[in-house]
Amino acid sequence: MVNLNGRVAIVTGGSRGIGAAIAKELAAHGVKVVINYSSNREAADTTVKEIEQVGGKAFAAQADVSDTVQARVLVEETITKYGKLDILINNAGITRDRTFRKITDEDWNKVIQVNLNSVYNMTTAALSHILESDAGRIINISSIIGQAGGFGQTNYSAAKAGMIGFTKSLALELAKTGTTVNAICPGFIDTEMVQAIPDEIRAQIVAKIPVRRFGLPEEIARGVIYLCQDGEYITGQQLNINGGLYM
Repeated sequence: MVNLNGRVAIVTGGSRGIGAAIAKELAAHGVKVVINYSSNREAADTTVKEIEQVGGKAFAAQADVSDTVQARVLVEETITKYGKLDILINNAGITRDRTFRKITDEDWNKVIQVNLNSVYNMTTAALSHILESDAGRIINISSIIGQAGGFGQTNYSAAKAGMIGFTKSLALELAKTGTTVNAICPGFIDTEMVQAIPDEIRAQIVAKIPVRRFGLPEEIARGVIYLCQDGEYITGQQLNINGGLYM
């Protein structure tokens, strides 16, 4: 078991939803957390305040991680603040759902840039620092949609599936270094995105989930802790937290 106390993590898209839950859980285990956000400063500050109120350490850092330069600045800011980097959580993501016949070039490119290119941008910027850690961790928050597909989500599915392929290949390259690379694939999690779905559609989704409920952001966060703390012999894998919806 790895002692997480005093380690440093970046959580992209860490101001709300799954990202905020991950940031709080890491901080609860003694990790110093950099909460990245793109535009919602208020939400990021709220998450930082909640962490600090229970004795944790965190700061908010604005960056559009789909931009290579901004991703590198984010990593440099982390090193300046905390002096090292042990854990990278690639969580930033957006949706632009449309059937393929109606999808626009902008819908496609924006989702690929934010959901997939950001993983490259952050990882290439952070890797040299993570390799200096005795327990480096790279965790990519993919999705059940990257495994099983989703109606009206060709762009999102392609990006999330790309994260899985990225995870496997980088895990092979880094296996001898002690740094692990894994993906977590959430199912339908009770976040703002799912809460925005009409009630009757939500009921139809729940009816298809074997455990008959949506997941909680905190359940994804506990998966992150497991991989960081107990995952020394786990790399290149997909941790499916989906209530049995995809097996």
